[in-house]
Amino acid sequence: MKILKTGILLILLTGNSCVTTDDFELPPMDATEVEIEGNLTTSIEAVKGNYNFTTGQIYTFQETNTWLMGYVISDDAGGNFYKELIIQDKPSNPTSGIHLLLDHNSLFETFNFGRKIYVKLDGLSLWYNNGVLQLGIQNRGDVVPIPNSMIDDHVIRTGQTAEVIPMSIKISDFSAEMKNLYVRLENVQFDRNLVKEDHIYSFASNPADQYDGERQLESCETGETVLLSTSTFSNFKSLLIPEGSGSVEGILTRDFYDEHYVIVVNSPDKLNMNDSRCDPAYLECGENINEGSKILFEENFEGVTSSTILTSRRWTNLNVSGGEVKFKPTLSSGNRLLRISAYNTLESPLEAWLVTPVINLDNSINEVLSFDILSSFDKGLIMEVFISDDFTGDPRTTEWTSLDAHIPLGPSGSNSRIFTKSKIDISCLDGKVWIGFRYLGSAPDKTTTYDLDNVRVIGD
Repeated sequence: MKILKTGILLILLTGNSCVTTDDFELPPMDATEVEIEGNLTTSIEAVKGNYNFTTGQIYTFQETNTWLMGYVISDDAGGNFYKELIIQDKPSNPTSGIHLLLDHNSLFETFNFGRKIYVKLDGLSLWYNNGVLQLGIQNRGDVVPIPNSMIDDHVIRTGQTAEVIPMSIKISDFSAEMKNLYVRLENVQFDRNLVKEDHIYSFASNPADQYDGERQLESCETGETVLLSTSTFSNFKSLLIPEGSGSVEGILTRDFYDEHYVIVVNSPDKLNMNDSRCDPAYLECGENINEGSKILFEENFEGVTSSTILTSRRWTNLNVSGGEVKFKPTLSSGNRLLRISAYNTLESPLEAWLVTPVINLDNSINEVLSFDILSSFDKGLIMEVFISDDFTGDPRTTEWTSLDAHIPLGPSGSNSRIFTKSKIDISCLDGKVWIGFRYLGSAPDKTTTYDLDNVRVIGD
């Protein structure tokens, strides 16, 4: 069978023209017809079906005389993709997508967003890497990008650029079948800790960002979260993330370690977040964070070597999701503190609460709550702080008020040992109060480690 393509010859001869900006004109198409001998085409889903997840062996296509058809949904003009094309089977309502590895920079000049392409499968290999299936050339047990000199032999650019319509989905809809598809999330915003007035994070230029910057998005409707991943080599890494809420368009994929889903955008203009934020109601007493001289409560966890001792100091330390992991007394660099992490557990979800003893505010004014917190092995912002004037003994049956605490974004490793001090004005409250720290993790994707120390309430 034969596939007729229009204008292929001219494209292949001119595809190496230099384009230095995003505003470029694609080479003109002529009416030349080029015949490609072989079977008609196969689908992306059928190609992916050749990989055996049980054996994990690389699959190489040989003597199939078959071409794969797809539409480009990645764009490396912004530097957020490198030597790869992401293609999906249809420009709208897609059902399957795949990575195509190509050893060439500035792929957007030839294989622009929405471009319909054909891929010759014979000689290419399929493997599972970084959480997704990839096509490339087998080399010593790995699959590497198709060499630049061989790209024209394997990838044909047609004359059609389709309008790619993002598939509107919710975070709860994420599934393996949706990986490598172009999607839109509606009514989302970045976590409040990332857009505070005194510290608005960039996409990927924070000192803790090593290879990718991961910024937590949350649904205004359900509170579910996903990480927006941006390469530290992108040309928009230093731009500040938007403060409002709205929509995000990007490719749904997995992080480098295949631990959780991420959204990767082609450019920052794919975030349309000009609407007002949808934050919960926080306690608003004022902006006083100047600590007085009267210590109403103080705990530095010195001498707390076990959960029994912590309980004897009237702290409540509970796992309320049916598991066993709780805040754990830990000695770190000679300092006693409490640590919590879902890493290397089987708990999904892992909801753990740490609640202070009762604190009396009747005989003081200008009260300020403060604590030191350190984040490491960052996999999302999953710590929250609350206050209540009627703790029942069970965090699930207690009426809590959210506190606008400063929860830091930590490094992906454990390199930093610098604590962040959070200070919150609670001076508009009287009587008895309890402070609750909630960790809401989930193995293996939401496993950030937090160290907590020096919890104080000080007034005048």
